[in-house]
Amino acid sequence: MKLHYALTAALVSAVLTSPAYAADEDYTIVDEPLELTIQMNHARYPVYKEDWPVEQEARKLTNIHLQDVTIGANMRTDENSGRTEALNLMLAGGKIPDIVGSSRLKDFVNQYGPEGAFLPLNDLIEEHAPNLKKYFDERPEIQAAISAADGNMYYIPYLPDGKYGRAYFIRYDWLDALGLEVPQTVDEFEAALRAFKTQDPNGNGEADEVPYFARQWPELIRLVTLWDGRSSGSDTYHDFYVDNGEIKHPYAGEGYREGIKNLARWYEEGLIDAEIFTRGSSSREFLLSENLGGATHDWFASTSGYNRLSSEIEGFEFKALAPPASISGKRIEEHRRIPIKPDGWAIGGTNKHPIETIKYFDFWFTEKGRRLANFGAEGIQYDMIDGEPIFKDSVLNSDEPVNAQLWAVGSQLQARGFFQDYNYEKQWSNEFALEGIALYDEGDYLIDQFLGVAFNADEQRVYDRYWGSIRDYMLERQQSWVLGNGDVVADWDDYMAQLEKLGLSDVLEVMNSAYKRQYGQ
Repeated sequence: MKLHYALTAALVSAVLTSPAYAADEDYTIVDEPLELTIQMNHARYPVYKEDWPVEQEARKLTNIHLQDVTIGANMRTDENSGRTEALNLMLAGGKIPDIVGSSRLKDFVNQYGPEGAFLPLNDLIEEHAPNLKKYFDERPEIQAAISAADGNMYYIPYLPDGKYGRAYFIRYDWLDALGLEVPQTVDEFEAALRAFKTQDPNGNGEADEVPYFARQWPELIRLVTLWDGRSSGSDTYHDFYVDNGEIKHPYAGEGYREGIKNLARWYEEGLIDAEIFTRGSSSREFLLSENLGGATHDWFASTSGYNRLSSEIEGFEFKALAPPASISGKRIEEHRRIPIKPDGWAIGGTNKHPIETIKYFDFWFTEKGRRLANFGAEGIQYDMIDGEPIFKDSVLNSDEPVNAQLWAVGSQLQARGFFQDYNYEKQWSNEFALEGIALYDEGDYLIDQFLGVAFNADEQRVYDRYWGSIRDYMLERQQSWVLGNGDVVADWDDYMAQLEKLGLSDVLEVMNSAYKRQYGQ
């Protein structure tokens, strides 16, 4: 679908009506209020709300007023589709708003931006967005990662802050009850899980313990790293990874095969939650609250928060442990906060005010704008204390999670292009989380991540033709093997032959072509 817009005319007609940000922190972009339309789709906030306190504060500061015209606010959202269905609906309608913010936006704008649906941002940033320019000058790898195949940037991304995301957690009180040390190797980890299964650490006289569980079932597959396999190259499940400058897929490696073989054995022996593929996001809450769960791999802050259960379960202690050493002695933490997300916002191709819009995008990269995007509105969600934004007690002590409170007022929106400040999360991370982060920091277990590629048209066609069926086949076999339907070792040659037949070599070829072009490898 080719889209043709009068981009040059739009740029030429744009008039800057107010100077950039002055030293006295005047963030006014235009003298008279300027309305810009916005489409915003995201799982957590499927429609932009003009009455968000954060939006109201940004209006007062910049004089830019965003008007919601979101299409597809009630459409289904899941991990894989994101809001792509809503974006396609918007595109089919033939009228793209001034600003489009969405999860999973990167591939969409990099495909349709070169066709005219979205404005290229490079020159606009160079000439009118000093804060964005400074960020990209300091982080050229980020600019490379978000650029389309034609070399242009078409969106400003949501940029996470901090290094650490998920970690291994285990019931330290159960280890103590059974006289076990904290596991240091994969064999010791297995021995601890088996003891949880067979030695009644919760003391109720029943064999009801669930040694390993996970809210998201791919966190089970993550354990293949204990046998020197890989499950993903980024913070997106099932992603490609970089191995010595070459793009590979983890589900075609020998370490993965060995890992799946052992996970199938663990599952058969009851060391893994029998409902790991079906229990879903409630598993952590249920299994820990019922004193049944023994170990998992999950987020530092939220998982550490379950130590509040010590008031209900005597001695309850669920803390991080260092990644157990693999069969070859390697300790790695595969998951980390990726520095860039495919979420963010872009400028529509028919936007008549591109300069003002890029200045509005730039506002969120000023000190004031970044604080607003991260902490909410001053005096409502936080106060400035000794030059730092500090959440109010009413926010920190609420029954509602802090991040959910912030989403409700228009802060921490991943469909807005902004640079996250990890201090927002640190304030509601308890001592258990901070202790675990220090443990991982000391061990230096994190590994580099794959930041993605941008295809040209020919590469995109190859990827679209083959990858969906390849991925489906990989996941179908993966789950079948874990559940005992087949033997991964006996089936491996046929599995690899089928991947070749489905086009894996062709996909890897275009992935590597795009990677070398994009990152100069």
